[in-house]
Order: sequence, then structure tokens, then C-alpha cells
Amino acid sequence: MLGAGLPAFAAPMAFQPQDVFALEYASDPQIRPDGSEVAYVRNTTDIMVDRERRSLWLIDRRTGAQTPIAAGPGSSGRPHWSPDGTRLAYVYAAEGEQPQLYVRWMSTGVSARLATLPQAPDDIAWSPDGRTIAFTMFTPETPPKLGAAPPKPEGAKWADPLEVITSVTYRADGSGWLKAGHDQIYVISAEGGAPRELTSGPSTGRGQISWRPDGRAILFSSNQDKDWERRFYRSSVYRLDPATGEAVSLVDRDGPSDEPVMSPDGRLIAFVGFEDKHRPYQDEQLYVMDADGKNVRAVAPRLDRPVEHPVWAADGKSLYAQITDHAQTKVVRIDLDGHVDTLASGLAGEGIDRPYTGGSYSVSAHGVVAFSAGGPNHPADVAVAEAGRTTRLISLNDNLLGARVLATLEPLAVKSSHDGAAIDAWMLTPPGFDSSKKYPMILEVHGGPYSSYGPVWASEFQLYAAAGYVVVYANPRGSTSYGDAFADGITYNYPGFDFDDLMSAVDAAIAKESIDPNQLYVTGGSGGGLMTAWVVGKTHRFRAAVSQKPVINWASQCLTTDVYVGQCPYWFAKPVWEDEPAFWAHSPLSLVANVTTPTLVLGGTEDHRTPPSEAEQFYAALQLRGVPTALVRVPGASHHGLALRPSQEAAEVSAILAWFERYKGD
Repeated sequence: MLGAGLPAFAAPMAFQPQDVFALEYASDPQIRPDGSEVAYVRNTTDIMVDRERRSLWLIDRRTGAQTPIAAGPGSSGRPHWSPDGTRLAYVYAAEGEQPQLYVRWMSTGVSARLATLPQAPDDIAWSPDGRTIAFTMFTPETPPKLGAAPPKPEGAKWADPLEVITSVTYRADGSGWLKAGHDQIYVISAEGGAPRELTSGPSTGRGQISWRPDGRAILFSSNQDKDWERRFYRSSVYRLDPATGEAVSLVDRDGPSDEPVMSPDGRLIAFVGFEDKHRPYQDEQLYVMDADGKNVRAVAPRLDRPVEHPVWAADGKSLYAQITDHAQTKVVRIDLDGHVDTLASGLAGEGIDRPYTGGSYSVSAHGVVAFSAGGPNHPADVAVAEAGRTTRLISLNDNLLGARVLATLEPLAVKSSHDGAAIDAWMLTPPGFDSSKKYPMILEVHGGPYSSYGPVWASEFQLYAAAGYVVVYANPRGSTSYGDAFADGITYNYPGFDFDDLMSAVDAAIAKESIDPNQLYVTGGSGGGLMTAWVVGKTHRFRAAVSQKPVINWASQCLTTDVYVGQCPYWFAKPVWEDEPAFWAHSPLSLVANVTTPTLVLGGTEDHRTPPSEAEQFYAALQLRGVPTALVRVPGASHHGLALRPSQEAAEVSAILAWFERYKGD
């Protein structure tokens, strides 16, 4: 039995598996235009249904008092203030019902549903005069047909009809097999009524719609080229007339042009994107152009960090934006001449199982920044930054985590054995850590590979540490937030030098003399699962490994993943049918003859990003070679939802620790 030998956790006061049900975190903080209050989404878990609940809360900045806006058995989110701050639009779904668009009148505390919508509304944007709300919504279309079955006799029970697929992207991780249709833009009166569809036809939207200051146009990003399905990164900024539905493309170039917003005086449009150089990853830059689409230019081109979510300052002379720099997510102000000032740092995202960088923010009319603030000892809360001072408004987990002795995070200095480059890394030590003793160590590798870990909360890592392990994690070559050149280090060579970076992190941890070099373990998910399988094919220094939702064979992965349009043409110099040796040379399956490390393979049954067939190939190969292995399937889990159900997250950690304990030795 896999669970046999599961270690007792270090102490009753350490972080426990059942604690994952009690954790809460904040997301999408939206500050009122006058800066007096912040609406945010409060994320909790219902232990009886094993699912996350989202409710909407309001924080008074002066008193710190919290008030629920939309709480209960349903789920709510996407708060958006009206321009004058008197109303709050949001999405709420009653238990078992379709999400709907609501508006709350703040003076009375009364909320009203604006319409009965057939699909969930998304990307909400108020018109400047507060009379209209624009939103996007999936709009079904008639699915394609090919032939027809004969007439069915009345009362007969036949099989479901055939499903005909003609679209290039026909399934998506987390959504499964896609229905025929596209996201379209609608407008509705802020006082309710029938919504009106403004766009139609096939296209791919990029989210975040915004209004021109005079209310006579809506800006959005989309790819409406004839061959749009095969142009993975391409998008253009469009200007949409809400009266006629006429859409005009304002910028035409290779690469994405996303998140358009117009300056307060209506002269300039800002957006983020890049000129597509046909590499698997490029940082998005901030651009501005004239309102008619002319004179496109980069703002702060030397920043060399990914820029997201631009917001114009009230005076139109600068923009707020979110960047990630050396694994720290920040809110910055960027002047039109390229000068950059940091306003807030320590943002944290929604993935609290692992320490991925991320977060969200909003800005008041007077420049007060509200943001999701986290750290290594707690998931995201809500904080505000004003005049150089940051104030944390809530502490959602104080009662829980204040009664726990947590693992301690410290930076780990690493120089890569490949070329001496500095590699950011961290070491999480168990509660009660004694540097004079020797501890087993887990190397945990992040996914992507184009992403980054940071010094933020990770419940799975806390559980590993509570079981007595030191956890080491790093941002090897290919990680984001270190500039294009660092991320580009694995272009057409993945896995590659990132292996050397990771082994250098292991060596640096061992050099601190509190790690037992004979008790090393390795795990990771997605790109980290691929790297785990690569590691055990390259070295025998680890006693056991767990490869989670991995890529094992690039030839099969590239044509079975849901994002094959973006992966196949970008991640290798040529397609597999023209250069099969290159795909094989970077596939962990090519190294399986070298593997002796006991390796568990784990993945979700509904994973469309790295399909279950990838994990099954590795399991079968290890079985044929007689290498100790097991296959763990997580029922109903998608790629990004592997830890979505708290019970499954706790069970996965238990299985991983049990596997390591099985091969721990003396």
C-alpha cells in the first residue's frame, strides 16, 4: 500500500494536512475611486463539498471594518466600481445556477441583477458616464455537421449524435472539449434591461475591454485575421463603436497587442505586447500610440521585465503597471519618458499550493494602490500603498497560522556550474530546525518552464517541511522575471543548462552542512515533472523521485496538448516531421535506459496540457525496465487544477511523502 510508512508530522503545532481546508486568501482588490474602501474577493474552502468558495467583501480603510457584499453558499467575484464610486458591479452565481451580473448601490446596500444571462459574464467595464456596462460573454454557435443519422423512431433511445470538429483549438485545459462559439462583447444599461451584442463572428479575444473617455468607443484586443486560429501570439487593438458595432483595427504587427487603455485626455492608447521573434517566450513590453493607431513606440524599453495590467494616472503623464523582477511582483509607475518608480512590492497570487509569483492591484483616482500582499508565512491579504508607506488592511489567516510553528524560508546563494551565472534559490527549513543536525532534502522544480517561484506562501512546501524535510527551490535558466536573455537561455534547448542550474542549487544547499547528501529527493509538476524525469535520467544522486504531470516524449506531447498551435511552431526550430531527432534529444524518454531511481508518476485524468498519455509512457517504460514505480491518477483533475480540491492536494502530498519514505533508508 502506497500510504504505508507515512511519516508522522514533526509536531502537533506544525502545519497539518487538514489545515489546507482552513486557509483563506484575498484576490482582485478593487479600491474605490475616492480611496476610502477596497472591495476584494475572499477565497475560502467548504470542507463539506471539498471546493473553494468565493465571496465579495468590503474593507473600510479608516476603521478596518469588513462588510460582506455577496457571501453565502454561492460564488462571487469580478468587482468593478462605477466611475463615481456610488455603485459596484460584480458577478454572482447562486448555488447550482449560472453566474449573473449584479450592481450594488452603496448608499442603500441594495443589489440588483441586471439581466438573466445565458452564459457567465466576463471582462466588465463601466462607461465613463456610469450609464452603461460593457462585458464579454461566450456566445454559442451551431456546431458543424457531416451527414446525418436516419430518423429516430418516437420514444427510441439512441446513442448521442456524432460530434464533428473543424476548429484548430478544440479543447482547453480546465474546460475540456470546447463548444462551438466565441466570446463576444455586449453592453447593458447599468440599471438593467436586455443586453445588446456588439460583435459577432469568429475571433479570439484577449480580455480587458476599456472605454474611450468620451464614451463613444470601446477598446479591445483580438485576432480577427483570416488565419487567426493558427496565429497563436497575434492580436491587434480594435476600436469598437457601441452605437453601430463597427470595429476598426488600430495597430497591425506581428505579435500580441493586449490590454489597451486610453489616456484621460483621449490622445494616447497604451497596451502591452511584443514583436514576435518566434521564440517560445518573450517578455511583454509597455507601448503607447496615438489614438488613431499611429506612432507606436515602446515605453521604458530597457526595463526588460514582463509588464502587465497598465492603468493611466489621472494626469495622463504616466502609467501604473505590474511587473515581476527577480521573483518579486511589484506595482510600478512608468513615466512616458521611461522612468520607473516602484510603488508596492510583495504581491502574491492565487496559487497558494506552490510559491508561484503573481498578484493583482488597482489604483484610486488619487494614486492610492490596493494590492494582494503575501509573504512566505501567509497567503495573500489586502494592502494599500500611499506616499511610500504600505499598510496591510487584513490578516485572514492569523488565527490559524498564529497557532502553528511554520517552516522558515531563507535565500540560498547559487552560482551555476554551467557558466557561473547567479541563480535565485531558496531553502525552507522545518519547524525546530537545528543547523548542527542532518536533514533529508527535497528539490522542488517549478513548471512552465517560463514562470518563476518566489518568496511567497506554499502550503505543499510547508507540509514537506513539517514532515522533516528541507525544501530547496530555484529559478533556473528559462525562468521569467530576469529578462529576455535569461529566459531565452533554453530556447530550442529545453531541458538544457537549466539542469546544471538546479544541480548547482542542490550543491549549494549541501554546502551549508545541514543536508544529508545521501537523503536527496526530487519532484516537480508540468515543466518540473519533465525536469524530474530528466534529472533521474542524468544522475543517480537522488534516492527517489516523483514526476508530476510531466512531458515525457516531445513528439507525442506537441500533437496532443491543447496548445499545440503555440507549442509545436515555437518550442522547436522545425516541426517534428522535419527534425524528429531534436524532439527525441530533449525527451526524458530518451534517457530511460539510465534510470535507476525509484520514480512515482502522478497526473490528473482530465489534463489537456500535458495529457495523461505522457505520464503513462514513462510509467510503462519504467515498468518494462524493472525500475520501482507507481502511477497515481488524480480523478477529474485538470493540469492547472491538480491541487484545486483541498482533499486531493493533501492526498497528493501524502502520497509523495510516502513514496520518499519508502526509499529513505537509514
